[in-house]
Amino acid sequence: MSLAEIKRAVDQLSAKELAELAAFIRDRDNTAWDQEIEEDAAAGRLDLLFDEAAKERAAGTLREWPEK
Repeated sequence: MSLAEIKRAVDQLSAKELAELAAFIRDRDNTAWDQEIEEDAAAGRLDLLFDEAAKERAAGTLREWPEK
């Protein structure tokens, strides 16, 4: 099935079905992102960020994440 066919099929969905599809895609995307972060961390590609945070914590300049 091509992307164009999928887009045409999506246009035929009800509002409820579209919401379900959006949630499904969002969950898949979040899962893929989580996996990528885990792989990057395991491979050491995030060590620079961890080191930077450790230095800021030691210097007393590390800021908390803003609350949403």
